Amino acid sequence: MVEVEVRDLKNKVVEKMSLAEEVFNYTARETLVWEAVMAYQAAQRKGTHATKTRADVRGGGKKPWKQKGTGRARAGSIRSPLWKKGGVTFGPQPRDYEQSFPKKKRKGALKLVLSDKLRNQKLTVIDEFSLESPRTKEFLGVLENFSLEEKILIVDDRENRNLYLSSRNLPKVTSVPTVGLNVYDLLNCQHLLISRRAILAIQEALQK
Repeated sequence: MVEVEVRDLKNKVVEKMSLAEEVFNYTARETLVWEAVMAYQAAQRKGTHATKTRADVRGGGKKPWKQKGTGRARAGSIRSPLWKKGGVTFGPQPRDYEQSFPKKKRKGALKLVLSDKLRNQKLTVIDEFSLESPRTKEFLGVLENFSLEEKILIVDDRENRNLYLSSRNLPKVTSVPTVGLNVYDLLNCQHLLISRRAILAIQEALQK
């Protein structure tokens, strides 16, 4: 088991808890994380770009001139890609960029990054994010207790509305619910603040 300190919002140790080694002391090839990030970024692409082909451009139903006898090249439509205001040849069309990424590999990438955060002391477990009101000033006071001025990722239950509202205006702070934790957000932060109940829920999910 991996032992980690649990702190309150004043940065005082209130207890120590044990975490599963299979989740927080996980080792694997780093390419697994790269694959997870590529799959995540691909899934974020909208894929709504589109151009009109000659079939989509308005007009061009009538043949411009007869096939033979004019001395000009034959033409079947004024909306040919060779003509001005014609369709686009091989232009981009709507598509789905999502990549197939197995659940087992996704869990492995999460375990690898979480283990690295814990190993490098970039993960802090908070007993409970109990904020009295949704005020940014109150949350800034919490960050000052931990002397954190870097990019921070906060993970807690979706129901903690005060935490979300008090942190959403801060440019260097990202708040995600427990079920929304992903490899990209973990890598994009320099320090992870996670509640006790959230880390236990994530551990249970990654052990399945």
